[in-house]
Amino acid sequence: MEEINTKNNEQKEKVMSFWNHLEELRWNIIRSLMSTKTQEIFFKVLEKSGVIGGSSAGASIQVSYLVRGDTKTNIVMMGDHEEGFGFITHCAIDQHLLALNRQFDIFEILEAHPRLLGIGLDENTAIVVHGDAFEVIGENYVAIYDGTFCQFIRDKKDWSVERPEITELPERSEQFYLLGAGRRYHLAERKVIE
Repeated sequence: MEEINTKNNEQKEKVMSFWNHLEELRWNIIRSLMSTKTQEIFFKVLEKSGVIGGSSAGASIQVSYLVRGDTKTNIVMMGDHEEGFGFITHCAIDQHLLALNRQFDIFEILEAHPRLLGIGLDENTAIVVHGDAFEVIGENYVAIYDGTFCQFIRDKKDWSVERPEITELPERSEQFYLLGAGRRYHLAERKVIE
């Protein structure tokens, strides 16, 4: 049995991509992967510029704080499982944001964990992360909950040029902003990239 496991692990280390297509959180899968050789292999995939992706709950599980991590329902924001895989640290991701009118739900988590970066993904929309930055792709929007408000101002001389104007929000403010396709964000610096 040990020889088979070693052989399987060698094959897994050659994998350069993994798609986590969890439509809902399957606790037996999560429990079986957390703090295992498989989770280590996922990190190695990322270190080698590989790709790990996921949709719906498969996106939420990839960051350090697991949103809607309750074994009984997906309505509870801070459930009995709060730890994600941690591919992005100090972050919480909610999904189906605008389609299911969830854009204010994440404030419950940010109230309890104010150092987290909140990200809300709408349907048919994703973030592609490279290093410490991501780019929005897809049809809809990504909501950012980082303690600031960003609006894009058009240049008076050339309306095709837009620049972000960032405003610090008061503590415990329940405001967020939306980024559409092509917009970029720096995770470590927590700011929109021009």
